[in-house]
Order: sequence, then C-alpha cells, then structure tokens
Amino acid sequence: MFARTLAVAWLAIAASSAAFAEDPDIAEIRAELQALRSDYEARIAQLEARLAAAVAPSAPAVGGSASTAFNPAMSLILDGKYQSFERNPESYAIGGFIPGGEESGPGDRNFSLGESELTLSANIDPHFSGYFVAALDGEGSAEVEEAHVTHVGLVPGGTIKFGRFYSGFGYLNEQHAHAWDFVDTPLAHQAFFGGQLADDGVQLRWLAPVPVFLELGVETGLGDGFPGSNRNQNSPAATGLFAHVGGDLGASWSYRVGGSYRWMKAEDRAYEDTDAAGTDVLNLFTGDVDMWGIDAVWKWAPSGDRTARSLTLQAEFLAADSDGTLTFDAEGDGETGSYESDQRGWYAQAVYQFMPRWRLGLRYDALDSGSIDIGLVTGGTLTEADFPLLADHDPQRWSTMLDFSPSEFSRLRLQFARDEARFDDSDDQVFVQYIMSMGAHGAHRF
Repeated sequence: MFARTLAVAWLAIAASSAAFAEDPDIAEIRAELQALRSDYEARIAQLEARLAAAVAPSAPAVGGSASTAFNPAMSLILDGKYQSFERNPESYAIGGFIPGGEESGPGDRNFSLGESELTLSANIDPHFSGYFVAALDGEGSAEVEEAHVTHVGLVPGGTIKFGRFYSGFGYLNEQHAHAWDFVDTPLAHQAFFGGQLADDGVQLRWLAPVPVFLELGVETGLGDGFPGSNRNQNSPAATGLFAHVGGDLGASWSYRVGGSYRWMKAEDRAYEDTDAAGTDVLNLFTGDVDMWGIDAVWKWAPSGDRTARSLTLQAEFLAADSDGTLTFDAEGDGETGSYESDQRGWYAQAVYQFMPRWRLGLRYDALDSGSIDIGLVTGGTLTEADFPLLADHDPQRWSTMLDFSPSEFSRLRLQFARDEARFDDSDDQVFVQYIMSMGAHGAHRF
C-alpha cells in the first residue's frame, strides 16, 4: 500500500514538473537569464584580458620554462624623420631666453634617424620592480633616459621611486617622445627644461583613498640638468612638489588637472652669446631657479570607446623665475653682476580622432621673455647689445599634424609648423615621421 502511494505521488510530481517546464513564460525567463550570464562572462573575460595586457610589460613571465621565467619584458621603439626648414636650423635660438641645450631646436634638415628607445622592465622580487630606457640617436650615441627602481605599498597608497626618472612636473614632461601627439615639445619645455626635465634622485607619490583620483608627489635629486647644473656637493640641488586630481564625468568624459612647483640651483651654468662687437663670448649664470606650472587634460570618447572617435584637449602654463649672478665673457674679462628674470610660457592643443586610426591635431605655443634685469647693464658697465640673446621677445609657434596608425604598434605622421621663435623672420617647418614599436610595451599614461 505504501509503495503504491509513493508511486502515485512521484507520478504527480513528475507531471507537475513537466507542465512547469513547458510553461512558455518560464522558458523565456530562463533564456534571458542564460543570455545575461553569457554576456557577463564575456565582459569578465575581456576585462581579464585587458588587465593581463596592462601588467604584462612590468611583470616577469609566468609559467613557461625556468630559463625564461625571470627575463624582463623588452621593447624597441624605432623613430625616423624627414624634416624641411625654411631657415638654417644650425642658427636656431629662442629669442629672449638663455639657451637650454641641444634639445632646444627643431633638429637637422633632410632624412634622419630619430630617437630610438630600448626599454627593459621586470619585477625584481615581491618588493621591487625595475625600469630602464636607453635612447639611441642617429649618430650612434646612447643616453640613459630612465633607470629606476620602484616599490609599491610601503605606505598604503604610496609609491617610492629611486634612480633616474622624468620629473612629475606638469603633464607632458613624463611622457617619452614616441607618446607625444606632435613631433616636438612645446617652446615652453624647450626654453625652461631644455626639452625634458630628468633627474637622479628619489620620488614619492601617494594616491589618496577618495572617490576621485587624487595624487600628491614630492621629489628631490641631483638637479644637474637644465636649468640646474652639477654643483659637486652632497646636498640635493633640486626639489619638486606636484599634485593631480581627476576622474570621469559620465561615461564619455574624463579629466585631470594639476599643479607643480620645483626649485633648482645652478652654479656656473654656461651659455654662448656674442658681445656688441659681434665677438663670441661665454657667459655663466649662478643662482636659484623657481619654476611653477598648472596643467589640464580633458578627454572625450563616445561611451568611453576611443576606437572610432575621440577628442583630447590639453594645456599647460609654466613660469620660471631666476635670481643670482651673471658673469660676462668668463674666458676673457669675467665681469660679474646681478641677474633676475621672470619669464612665462604656455601651450594649448587639441587632437581629434575623426575616424578609426586617423587623427588631426592643432597646437599653439608661446613664450613671454618678461622682465630681465642684468646688473652689468643697469650699472652702466655693459650695454644691452652685449647680451643680444636676452633682448625682449615673445616667441610663438603654430603647429598642425595629421597621423595614421595602421595598428597599435605603428604610426605615420605629417606635421607643419610656422615657428616665430627667432628674433627676425619666421620659419616654415615640415616634418614626416614614423614611429614603430616592437616587443612588449606598457600602456601609456592618461
């Protein structure tokens, strides 16, 4: 009797389950749940792939043979140009400013091999990671651009970096040449940094635990690069502070704004000029240089997808105040007097990706030589004609570029600029550039 009752109950349950399964509404709900599950699984897989690609260049290989597990990630950037200038580039000088080195200029005419970059990066152990970049120019000389060790997590949200690195001053300075939106740096960076500001020292960054991106940083170091100099002393000659805040505004907009300050000291920093008679002289500056700046970047892409269309607006304002002494004709009479200058510079640019792989850019940059007080001139010992490079001038330049990226590893660029940095006539400049990336290369900064 019990067995018969159990069988009847089982048949009743089976019949009701079959009827439940055959309910079309339930079947539709199940189909929707399955579709959602598949969609989320696909999105998770995409995010995991992006994360793996982002961290791969800075981490050693996982898996594989023991002989390759600790090999660093390697990449090589090939850069080449064709350049045409209306004026002789060998006589290029930014009027109204003390020359900042070889990088303050447009380069050479005709075809040339640009700056190739060899990069090595890897985790050293669970505590430290290493990063090395060597720049090789077309003439065969090599320079270590960056070589530093980084430790993350000693302080919650903190990162310590020591070695050689690009200063965190502003926005553009930390980017390597292949990541620039234009062939060259703005006039302000050429006049105040001599191209790019790098240092040997220590840098601390702290990311605040707040809903928006808030980063604070401090750095100190040797300070031997322009506008500083090597003083052959134990105490650091450069100290900098910077702060950045940013975030997303909806799904399509993102931003970052920042402020920077840097103090540097120079001793017998030399530059060449001519006196009133046209004779070449060597002048020396000794003193303090205070620099400050503000920067802003605003990016747009439909729903955050930058593959088809995007717009980036970028601007920086820089200021440099120098206070010290200036020695005239150090290899001759060696007259020394006071020197003070307050100079400014800025640039603004827009880069629009109007279709996949194609971008159009426009940049305007300008300088203000400001007020320069040369004690040897105000005291009557010399005249303004003895310092022709420091005459009052407001350099400016317009640049426009069009580039095409066949893939994420290659880029071809055409750029035209009208440069009015010299005292006299303007210079029409044409650049044709290629940038090719080989090997594992990390993601660029925001």
